[in-house]
Parts: sequence; structure tokens; C-alpha cells
Amino acid sequence: MDTKRLVNWRILICALCLILIFSTLSLRIYWIQTVEASKIMDKATEQWDRARTLQPMRGAIKDRNGEILAFDGKAYTVNARLKGRDDKDKDFVKDPYYTANALAPILNAPVPELVKMLTKPNTVVELGRYGRKISEEQKNRILALQFPKLPSGQQVEENQLPGIFLNETTRRVYPNNSFASHVIGYLDLYDQPKMGIELQLNKELAGEQGQMEYKRDGAGYQLPDSQGQYVPAKDGYDVYLTLDRQIQDYVEQALDVVDRQYKPKGMTVIVSDPQTGEILAMGNRSQFNPNTYYNGITNYTNHAITSMFEPGSTFKIITLAAAIEEGLFNPNETYDSGKYTIKGQVPIRDHNNGVGWGRITFLEGVQRSSNVMFAKLGYERLKLEKLRAYFKKFGIGSLTEIELPYEKEGNLINLEKPRSPRDWAASTFGQGVTVTAIQQIAAVGAIANGGELLKPHIVKELRDPHTGAVVKRSEREVQRRVVSEATAKKTRDILETVVTGEHGTGKLYAIDGYHVAGKTGTAQKYDPNTGKIMDGHYIASFIGFAPKDNPRLLVYVVIDDPETSDSYIYWGKTMIAPTFKTIMERSLQYLQQQPDFSRVEADKGNGKNDKKSQAQVLAAQPVASQTLPKFEEMSTTAAQLRAKQDNLTVTVLGTGTKIVEQYPAAYEQTVPGKQIILVTDRLDGAKMPDFKGKSLREVMEFTSLLNIDVQAAGTGFVVQQSIAPGTALTGKEKLLITLQSESQPLPAPQPQEGTAPAGTASPDGATPPPASGTGTTAPTNPTGEQPAGQQGGQQGSTGSNQQAPPTGTQAGQTSPTP
Repeated sequence: MDTKRLVNWRILICALCLILIFSTLSLRIYWIQTVEASKIMDKATEQWDRARTLQPMRGAIKDRNGEILAFDGKAYTVNARLKGRDDKDKDFVKDPYYTANALAPILNAPVPELVKMLTKPNTVVELGRYGRKISEEQKNRILALQFPKLPSGQQVEENQLPGIFLNETTRRVYPNNSFASHVIGYLDLYDQPKMGIELQLNKELAGEQGQMEYKRDGAGYQLPDSQGQYVPAKDGYDVYLTLDRQIQDYVEQALDVVDRQYKPKGMTVIVSDPQTGEILAMGNRSQFNPNTYYNGITNYTNHAITSMFEPGSTFKIITLAAAIEEGLFNPNETYDSGKYTIKGQVPIRDHNNGVGWGRITFLEGVQRSSNVMFAKLGYERLKLEKLRAYFKKFGIGSLTEIELPYEKEGNLINLEKPRSPRDWAASTFGQGVTVTAIQQIAAVGAIANGGELLKPHIVKELRDPHTGAVVKRSEREVQRRVVSEATAKKTRDILETVVTGEHGTGKLYAIDGYHVAGKTGTAQKYDPNTGKIMDGHYIASFIGFAPKDNPRLLVYVVIDDPETSDSYIYWGKTMIAPTFKTIMERSLQYLQQQPDFSRVEADKGNGKNDKKSQAQVLAAQPVASQTLPKFEEMSTTAAQLRAKQDNLTVTVLGTGTKIVEQYPAAYEQTVPGKQIILVTDRLDGAKMPDFKGKSLREVMEFTSLLNIDVQAAGTGFVVQQSIAPGTALTGKEKLLITLQSESQPLPAPQPQEGTAPAGTASPDGATPPPASGTGTTAPTNPTGEQPAGQQGGQQGSTGSNQQAPPTGTQAGQTSPTP
């Protein structure tokens, strides 16, 4: 009985336990399926659903001709694993100090900073900005450390620098370094746009992100039948600027010359097409390299649109045009120069300390840049209301709305709220007002183009990067007419006499063969802290256009406070005129603007005005050596145009679009007629030139670049060659040349194995084409001055961010020079 009861109790207990277990399981299942269902489903969805953001390709920035100025290139980010993923994982940094010392010279990083990052408690770290977006060359150097080659040439298989790995990414590349850096701007290492076009058109350049959603299995692979959403990324547009790379190059070189020699606080040059408002070049000093923006640059100011300064006498152009438009200017009328006194005010003086030039005509007053004459025009005749209205019509005190960030308005405070009549009288000759360089370009451009104020543009168009279709294009945009065509014509004629007239202050700016019109200007600087004039500190400038009656180019040169012991009255001769003339003349020739030969002869005073006489004059000039420009990194087309302009004979090797090598080297001396060899980035399709009349050395220079074997017979100059000119080359040919001097008979050529006598079929069996030369550029019009220097990356602070002058013109203040 006891045994049976014990068994029953055990059965009962087991049953109760089973009931309890199943009840608990049922309750748990119910709980999971009801109360926690949504939470579990969310977690499961999180595990099998994946969403991936698709990054678009940022658009490129190009010049008006398609030359690339900025693009997204391949880069790598350096990471370090500081701890193994498990006990078997040996790929982690074991010796932080050795690793830091090995990477420091490659990453250009301080060893202590790398050690600090490599000793963090993290599992994986990124090596700061030093390891972020490194170049292909840096990546290869790291791989060479990890898997070096033995002296036998065999590569080590075991990683010698464990824990270091690289992830591929992209970085913004600026192939021309500091070239037009203030216009282009830059993208930092964290893909944030800073200044310039990169910032202004960031939305258009960046494109739109895409999205891809899919389901994956436990191993992480996408399920084949999974249905997800796919929104492709939209790549950014390519931005074509109005800048012309060749004209910008002239500007950069001219700026380099002055910057190296005189180190001004700041310097700006703008070149525009006054007929369209397009900016063809814009350069500043100091400058920076956007590829290495983090190397201590402290000032990125684009002086052309941001720095406000007193324009000085270049501002007189607006006063002159306003007076002509109102019928208040008679060039033959006379007045007493020297001083002009407004009752109760300090006299306004001409720039020669108020001495003046006696009683002179109004035309001579413009030519001599007389402050007195312009004060009489503005104060007595135009008066305050009309003067203010004209200045505003010309855009002074307003934004031009050019496609660049941080533009400043300038101000007309001495016309808006004058404290005395002298204050607004002084504004007629550029005192008591502040402008930006781009405002001056727009205002004077209205005179150059016939009286229309145009909106300046630096963006030409946006294009689809895949189809090349134009998405948006900047058109010629007339803001308003400021003066009549007749007034603009009279103003241009008078401004030409500033350059050509006997008493003109701009005689230094004349260019043989071209009608140049313009105006000089010099203004005193103010102490930004006290508002007082800084003795001995000036901003000098010249603005001019050519040809006078149908201007192709408008050039504005501004130099702020250079380091020189010369008086400011000599700055035009030493700095401003050479800069202006170099840029203007070379740019006009590049644009194939034919010079007026009759003008050249007239300037020479010999009365000849035909092209034949001009050619004889040029041919009679002695042959002089010249410095070779740097063709490397130029496009093939630009290099050929540059060579043509410099009267150089070039042979282009290959069919590529970019020059990668030149012979002779850049900046070496050469003479006209010497063969210059330019090697492109693609040598396929290179053709044999015509060597007849060339020396053995010139032949060797060419063939060495293609590794062609050469055998020569005789001495002197080439009279025969075994490979006909124009034959496509593969680099495996053997060339036999025959040379002869004037005193020697022609030696009989001895054909060698693998070569063909002149006039026979080429090595591939095809009949060679007739001689036509290869890539030789015939010399054309010689240039005037040859600018020295090369585009560089000058760094340092600028000083052109001139503060606005205080309200009220200081007693005795005059424009120091014309």
C-alpha cells in the first residue's frame, strides 16, 4: 500500500510538473506572440533588412574650354587595429612606437601625435587628418613597408607592419595647385566646401544621394527574391567657369613676378570681357594651395570681391562719364588748376601738392588727372543729387551678385550722409568712397561696351556629367543703361588720350599696335584702428581696356602697399605697368586680336603704315634669346597656342591631351627657330618629323624620348632620313640619317638591317605618306614683354582688406597721385 501510494504521488508530482511546464511555455508563447510581437518583429526586421546610402560623384570644375580645375580622385584612409578580434587574430598594432616612426615620413605627421593615436584604448582608430584621404603614392609607400621586396626581388608575404589597413575613398583634387585658388575654393578632408565656387555651387556640384534597401540572410548575403527600394544617386553637375586657363596663367605669372620682388600686402588682377560681363581671369596674392589648405594658411580672402578700398583716380571715369552725359563737359573749356576752395573748407589740391599747371583745358585736366577739375565738375555742375544718382546707376555701393560668396557692397557714405560739401566733392576723384575690384570692373565695363551695366559672371554653364548636355547657361545680363552710346564713345576717346596724350598720366601703359584706354589711380590707406591716414602706405592701380573702339578685354590691376624703398610715384613703372601690359598684350594675341600696324608705324614716327613695312621692321630687330615657358601640365592645345604666341617652333610627340615632358626644360634659354619638343601623356600615334636641315643633336634629342635607335653617316646637317616624315612610330624603329656640311660631298648611305632607305616603304610595309611635318607651329606675331615667373603657392597674410574711411574727409586730404 505504501509502495502504491508512493508511486501515485510521484505520478501526480510529475503530472503537475508537466502541467506547470506546458502552462509556462504556453504563457510564454502567448506573451511572445502578443505582448512582445511588435518588438521582436522590429528586431528581426533590423537584422534582415539593410539600407545603404549611395553616394553621388561630385561634379568637376572646368574652365570655359573644358580644362579640368577640380575633380574627385581616388584616395585612401589609413586605419589602425589596436586589438585583435580574437585570440587567433595577430593582425593588430603590436609596437605603436615602431609603427608611428615608420608612418610619420609617409603621412607627414609628427611621431608623438601618431603614438598618441596608436596607444588609445579603442579597438580601431583612424590616424587623424594625417591618415585621411592620402594619395596613391602614399598608399604604395605604406604597402612597400608592409610587404617589402627582398634583395632577390621576391616579395615578403608576411605583413611587416601589422594592424595598418587602408580603405578606398575619394578626395577633391586640384591638379593646378594654387592656380585660381580663390575662385575655385576647396573641399576640406571632411568633404565640407569652403569658399569659392565649391561653396557657392555646392548643391549643384554635390548631386543627390541615392538609397538601396534589401533583405539579407544570416550570413549577410542579399536574398535573391527580396523586394527592396532602389533610388539611384544623382551625380553632381560639371561646372564650366568663364575663366580662360591661358589668360589666367598670364595673370598668375605676372602676379608671381611682383609678389616675389616686392611682396605687397595684397594684390588683385581681374580680366573681363566687357561685351559680355564674363570674367576671364581673377587672381590674388597672397594665395594658397587647396590641396594642402591645412598647412598653416591663415588668410583666404578673395580681394577681388571682398576687400573694400578707396579707388582713387580710377573712380574719375564715372564722374567724367556723368558730366558728358549731362552735357556739362567741354574739353576745350579752361580753368585754373592747382587748388579749389569751397567756402569754409580746406582747399582741394591737385596731386602735385597743389601747384597745378596753370590755366589748362578740361581735356588736359583729365589727362593730368586733376582733382580740381573733377571737383568742379562734381560740386559745381553735377551737384550732390545727380552725382549720387550716377554713382548708384554705375553699381557703386551695391552687390554685383557675381557667383562667388562673401561679396561686399562698398559704401557711398560721404554722399549718403556728407558732413560737409568738401566730403562729397572729394568723392568725385575717388576719396571718401569704398569699392571692390569687381564693382570697378562692372562700372568701367559699361563705358567699354557702349553704356550698359552688365552683371559680371564667373560661371558659364552647368552640364550633365554623363551626357554633356547643358543644364543651365549664364547669358549676357543687362542690369540697366547708365549712359548713352555717344557718351561712352566720347569717354573712351578721352581715356585713350590719358595713355597717348603728351600730358597723359598713363603713357607707361601704351602697347604697340593696340589702342589702349584707361586710367591710373592711387589712394592713401587708413589705419583700421584709428581711422587716420597711414603716411607712406598706398593702394595703386590701373584700369584699362583694348582695343579702344571695340574692347575685347578689360584689365584691372591693384597693388596694396608693396615692400619697396621707391616712392609710390614709381610704382606704375616698376610694378603696375609691366603687369598690365604683359597680361593685356599676351591675352590679346592669344585671342588672335590683330594689332593695328599703322598704329605701330605711327608710334615709331616713320610714317609707314603697311604690313610689309611692319614685317620688315620686325625682321630687322636683332635675334635675342628668350626664356622657355613651362609647358608641362598644360593641355596640348594651350601649349601649342602658347608656343605660337612666343614665336617658338614646337614638335608635339603623341596624341595625348596633356603635356608631360618638354625639351629643353622650362626656363632654359633658347633662340627663335630652335626645335622645342613637347611630349604628351599618350605616345601612341607619334609621327616622324622632317629632320632635313637639323643637327645631329636635335635628332638625338627627339629620338631619345621614343627610344629609337639612330645611326648617322657624315657630319653637318641632315639631308636624308630613312623613315619618311609623317610615318607613325612604334618606338621599335631604327633610323638612319645622312648629314652633310656645305664643304663636303653627299656620302652614300649604307642601309642597316631593319631599316628602310629613304623613299621606300615603312617597316610595316605601307607606303609612307608625303612629308608634311609633325605638330610644328609656324611663328606668328612676336610678343612684346616676356613675363617671368611661374604659378606658385605663396602663403601668408594679406593686407588689402582695407577698412572704409571715416565719415568726413580729413583736412588737407588729397589724392596723392593720378
